Amino acid sequence: MPLGSGCAAMGEGIQDIQGLTLKALLENANIGVVIHKWDTTIVYANPTALRLLRLRYEQIIDRDALDPQWCFVDDAGRPLPYEEYPVNKVANGGQTLHNEILGVVDSSPRGVSWFMVNAYAEPSGTHGEGFIVVTFNDISDSKNDFSFEAILHNTDDIVIVTEAGDIDAPFGPKIVYVNGAFETLTGYKANEVIGETPRMLQGKDTDRAALARIRTALANREPCREKVLNYSKTGQPYWLDIHIIPLHNRYGEVTHFAAIERDITSAIYYANALESRNDDLKRLKVSLEAVVEQRTRELREANVKFQRLAYNDALTGLPNRRSFLEQARQQVARMRRTARSLMTGLIDVDHFKRVNDQLGHDVGDDVLVAIADGIKRHFRQEDVIGRIGGEEFAFSVLLAQPSDAAEIAERLRELVAERSIKVSENGPLHITVSIGYTICDSKQFELLRNELKHADRALLEAKRQGRNRVIAYHPGLADQALVRDQPEHPA
Repeated sequence: MPLGSGCAAMGEGIQDIQGLTLKALLENANIGVVIHKWDTTIVYANPTALRLLRLRYEQIIDRDALDPQWCFVDDAGRPLPYEEYPVNKVANGGQTLHNEILGVVDSSPRGVSWFMVNAYAEPSGTHGEGFIVVTFNDISDSKNDFSFEAILHNTDDIVIVTEAGDIDAPFGPKIVYVNGAFETLTGYKANEVIGETPRMLQGKDTDRAALARIRTALANREPCREKVLNYSKTGQPYWLDIHIIPLHNRYGEVTHFAAIERDITSAIYYANALESRNDDLKRLKVSLEAVVEQRTRELREANVKFQRLAYNDALTGLPNRRSFLEQARQQVARMRRTARSLMTGLIDVDHFKRVNDQLGHDVGDDVLVAIADGIKRHFRQEDVIGRIGGEEFAFSVLLAQPSDAAEIAERLRELVAERSIKVSENGPLHITVSIGYTICDSKQFELLRNELKHADRALLEAKRQGRNRVIAYHPGLADQALVRDQPEHPA
């Protein structure tokens, strides 16, 4: 960078001061030097200043303090008002600055660069003319001795930070940070939840009384602790021990809330198991009345276990009808947030009754397990799948492009048709499926049950045309009647 052009713009005030000696001093100084005119226009910046500010010479010369590229914060991270910029303090108040800490925000991964700043006036003989010299050196390493974000991101506990400004539904409080443990437990990536609200993790079984207590504590800017049932991206329920604390700036204002959360799903399960074992021991010592009471308690515990098992089909391990419908409703919500299209489909095993009648129900079960395994491998983790009837399966998929739907369904049909299923003493068995599906976006969507009806109508048409085929629903599709081996879809 040629110093001559900057010095020439400064006029005689710089050119007459020891010539080459001053040039060498400024060009080789290990601190940044920026020189402003009295109207804050920059007329010179030395190489160290350009390096520290990550700017080129042409990006800084002739710019003034009002230029929108400047974004300064104080040592507490608060945006710095224009009148508190170092050059303006000197120009407006005539004061000299000594060792003030200032942060500069830019687009680099570093985010904020911290400087120790000094500034003073170099007046000329004429009022309102002269120069303001600002010098600075980088203190980022000493200010950030270690990365708190690295600690938060790698801790085993879940950490969520939200804004404190708006805590009311449906938009608040807004998430501004989640750590790696959050991504692992919930299945959501950070970029999927930043700007969203933690309410997206709640479901119909989340304790409303606990949520009301949390809301009251946030409104009062107080810490609180609750046990809450949340749901992952795939709809899997999990329990959290949540400790929420308000975060203050140096002026005592609550600007954010931090939620430190611990997954206690296993702890609750083992606590129930321990309680059951202790109850067995008590049963040996108590009277008949206590035995009756114990059996009543065991029945209550069995109901709790039944509820846990109510989410999955015992034979195939896929989500059952109830779980599929719950997850599909969450898929609809994701469709609306991401403005993508939603593909809803039904899969029916061709001639399944013939398999049961001729080869037995054990072979029928083997067929269902093999097809379920193929469905699991075919679809992605974020897709919703389930067994919703005897030989009927369902899926709900968010599409990057609506044109992808036909290929997804056809690949699944081919996958099943090409696979042979080992049947003891009967050799390999080849099975086919019929698939019907429908596509909609957030503007077209009305009710989930309507999408399932449309997919069912397409499935009936696929079976009417001879089975082992894929049919997409369209409004003109005839509503054909066909005898089915499994119950109808829920209305």
